[in-house]
Amino acid sequence: MPFRAKAKLAGVVVLFLASVTPAAYGQRMGRWERLGTAHVDGNVDHDNITVGVRDGTFRAIQLRVRGGAIEFQRVVVHYGNGESEEVAVRERIPAGGTTRAIDLQGNRRFLRSVELWYSRGGWRTRPEVVLWGRR
Repeated sequence: MPFRAKAKLAGVVVLFLASVTPAAYGQRMGRWERLGTAHVDGNVDHDNITVGVRDGTFRAIQLRVRGGAIEFQRVVVHYGNGESEEVAVRERIPAGGTTRAIDLQGNRRFLRSVELWYSRGGWRTRPEVVLWGRR
């Protein structure tokens, strides 16, 4: 094969790999999807964000805070098969902040709901918690 043909073929292969690799990486890592929202109404609050089997399976969750800081006391994940898991999120998350990616037990799980116990961490407006799931 002449040098020019080899160089052209190598260029095509490199372009192909560059376009396929990000897609494969994104599928392996999973994408974040918004699953629900809860609003803090008082000084101390308890909410339950319902997810449901129709939303599919997830490997991790993340809580994102908007509108004011929130102090989390307890977070319990309820799975589709009836099992529950308490996850450690005992920290103050500022407005605009997030928890770490919280890996769920098992590989991919159906979520029934995520139960939250929290209190306000100093705010003037009504903050909200947005639940995200990673496939």
